[in-house]
Amino acid sequence: MSITEQQIQAALKEVVDPNTGKDLVTSRAARNIRLDGGDVTLDVELGYPAKSQIDPIRRAVIARLKGVPGIGNISVNVFQKIVSHAVQRGVKLLPNVKNIVAIASGKGGVGKSTTAANLALALAAEGAKVGILDADIYGPSQPQMLGITGRPESPDGKTINPMEAYGIQAMSIGFLIDVETPMVWRGPMATQALDQLLTETRWGDIDYLLVDMPPGTGDIQLTLSQKVPVTGAVIVTTPQDIALLDARKGLKMFEKVGIPILGIVENMSIHICSKCGHEEHIFGTGGGARMAGDYEIDLLGALPLDINIREQVDSGKPTVVADPDGRVAAIYREIARKIAIKISDSAKDMTSKFPSIVIQNT
Repeated sequence: MSITEQQIQAALKEVVDPNTGKDLVTSRAARNIRLDGGDVTLDVELGYPAKSQIDPIRRAVIARLKGVPGIGNISVNVFQKIVSHAVQRGVKLLPNVKNIVAIASGKGGVGKSTTAANLALALAAEGAKVGILDADIYGPSQPQMLGITGRPESPDGKTINPMEAYGIQAMSIGFLIDVETPMVWRGPMATQALDQLLTETRWGDIDYLLVDMPPGTGDIQLTLSQKVPVTGAVIVTTPQDIALLDARKGLKMFEKVGIPILGIVENMSIHICSKCGHEEHIFGTGGGARMAGDYEIDLLGALPLDINIREQVDSGKPTVVADPDGRVAAIYREIARKIAIKISDSAKDMTSKFPSIVIQNT
């Protein structure tokens, strides 16, 4: 009895990607099914960084196909393919950068830069090509957080190469000035500096560029949200009411300019005493979940108030690389995967598909 493609499709419809919650047929992940008698070969294309997920998904597919009567040899190629997705109307994509994600807070001191650094490293650990842009012109922190010293090189005197650390590309005004030099600039100079850092850096074929936003909703934030092709934004907050007030303002700013909110990250959610294990909600409880419910967006995850997170990032080796198998690194990886999946579910950028129409007098 020969096997039909319909039988294979029916079996694959019962295999659910645990990360997206969708079966491989509905999500169109299963592709290129080829039959040769009882032997079957197929591809499974994942739209998000999935280095740690490839083997489990392959095993799940093979296990289910083995239940098809008359099945022979099974060959399953699982791979990730990250593409560009839609941005604000009228804003063009950057060369060599597929997706830009703004990491914002509205308020300083909530751990946004630490979160941005760890999320960038988590995406890279899953096989994505990642960059991070430190958009805080007045208080850059990524150079220290990533342990990067030295100055970037300019091969042509016009553009600069990004710095690198732990497999990700990075750019910050902090690479170009002395660490103790204050940037005493008015808004227009700061926004021009941000534009140059973004457009004059020779980014190398990046899947995700995370932008570590400065706090507030001023000139730099408006410039980035109106002129930079942003795929989506992540809001970082603590459960504290005063932090949530500013986080809501940041969220509203992105909504006004048509940038999707990918979700909320609640930082410093709970403190666990390193001596006795006592749990305490120092900054309140449930604030991120309430905000997510109010705006009908996802709470991507909650991170503890942990001394190790602070010590690791201060030493230039963030948690995801300092303790990759630890509980906190697992939370960062889960949040990063949720962000990538939210992006993969959004509309793809189709501008390159449309031909240029030129009207000439003949």
